[in-house]
Amino acid sequence: MADATSVLHVSPVIPVVTIADPQHAVPVARALADGGVRIIELTLRTDSALESMKRIADEVPDILLGAGTILTPGQADAAVAAGAQFLVSPGVTPSLLDHMLQLEVPVLPGVATVGEVMAVLERGITAMKFFPAGPAGGPDYLAAIGAPIPQVQFCPTGGVSLESAPGYLSLPNVSCVGGSWLTPRAAVDAEDWKQITRLAQGAAALGKH
Repeated sequence: MADATSVLHVSPVIPVVTIADPQHAVPVARALADGGVRIIELTLRTDSALESMKRIADEVPDILLGAGTILTPGQADAAVAAGAQFLVSPGVTPSLLDHMLQLEVPVLPGVATVGEVMAVLERGITAMKFFPAGPAGGPDYLAAIGAPIPQVQFCPTGGVSLESAPGYLSLPNVSCVGGSWLTPRAAVDAEDWKQITRLAQGAAALGKH
């Protein structure tokens, strides 16, 4: 259950979303789903993130709801209690990974080095978040990792855009990318849900051929 390989195949792009006002949570999730992206990684970067998570879990059941920016075991517990169906961490420590693996949801731990990839792989996890993807080396770095460690599938996140996504998605060890461009803050603040749906449609069209 802990391995998140199935999560990586829901959409070519996992929207990485930060919501300040819980009133926006459900409309954002519905706008993404309307655009064909039925997955969301809601970051725990705001004090109200758990409330937003509960609202999406209750009112948008057809979207796969993940919690991002998991830094502590307590956050992992709170996210699952709020309805998170998978957990994403920007990086990972042995104690955090131990705790997340005890929970009954898929886990997508963040890695940035070959050593971190190997440490997570030792725990039986073959799906990982590559973060921060751009600063950490981009597609060339992931291609190099794929030679000695082909069994790991990545979701590169951090500095990925609609323009750079195809370069990642063309790699055999990349199943999807994570991106914040689907829910720009200006669109959320203006409650321009149609723009988010259009951006989601563009992201959905990136599906691997």
